[in-house]
Amino acid sequence: METLLRITNLGRSFGSYSALSEVNLSLGRGEVLGLLGPNGAGKTTCLRLLSGVLAPTTGRIELHGIDLAKHPLKAKRQLGYLPEQPPLYPELCVDEYLKFCAQLHQLSRRQLASAIAEVKQRCGLEDSGQRLIGTLSKGFRQRLGIAQAIIHRPQLLILDEPTEGLDPLQMRTLRKLIRELARECSIILASHLLPEVQAVCDRVAILYQGRICFNDYLTTDQPIYGWRVRLGDGSTLMQLTALSGITGAVAIGEDRYRVLLDDDVDSAQFAQRVMRAGLQLRELVPERTDLERAFFDLIGVESER
Repeated sequence: METLLRITNLGRSFGSYSALSEVNLSLGRGEVLGLLGPNGAGKTTCLRLLSGVLAPTTGRIELHGIDLAKHPLKAKRQLGYLPEQPPLYPELCVDEYLKFCAQLHQLSRRQLASAIAEVKQRCGLEDSGQRLIGTLSKGFRQRLGIAQAIIHRPQLLILDEPTEGLDPLQMRTLRKLIRELARECSIILASHLLPEVQAVCDRVAILYQGRICFNDYLTTDQPIYGWRVRLGDGSTLMQLTALSGITGAVAIGEDRYRVLLDDDVDSAQFAQRVMRAGLQLRELVPERTDLERAFFDLIGVESER
């Protein structure tokens, strides 16, 4: 699969506060990546860096082989961006706004009419061309936000919390639209709603405290795989995480832990490493879990299940 987006050691600091640190990601053509994380994890900062709204403190972003920092205009022509608050002008009607956006993207006069008609049809806005944006419902505003992001047919589409505040019917319509758009471009969808990510994404990256703590594909036939571990009295989470081959670990009780292992580490290898470290291994049980369970494990929070 062709790599459309490559992020290397990306970081962003605000004074002494590090909002993002050592983020490494890649995205293939046609993939839908779900960027998950609790509020304050750094999702919006990451998307603003990818869209060129913010400049990184460290690292590099390449879009279709183009360095965003060195060639910002050329790179930005490849992407469309829908921020959490759509950049709409309530005093304009829908057609006026879309024409303005198309002109910003330097579409020719010959392309304007067809481009506007196409995005209105795709986003369900055919009968809304003369309506004032200020009179549109939340769902229609989100549709219009997506329309402005795709009017120039970008290679990469970035969506920040696109279903926030929508009712179930509007959410279902938007999910369908996102899957249709994925046939033509790659998509990054940031959300804190796990069901939404499971419904539309091929892959998920979990961002916590400014770092990527999980990055893997979603499959319908095999949920994320983990292990429930019980060690001898007096064991600590620090001793466990010091072992090589562990992707994530969380304490779930006294001397009990849930761990995720690297793909190239099996249970026998993990057990040997525990024993060599002088820890008593009393239980090692496989556990299949869904995305929600993995999310809470990786950020160190127990769910209410």
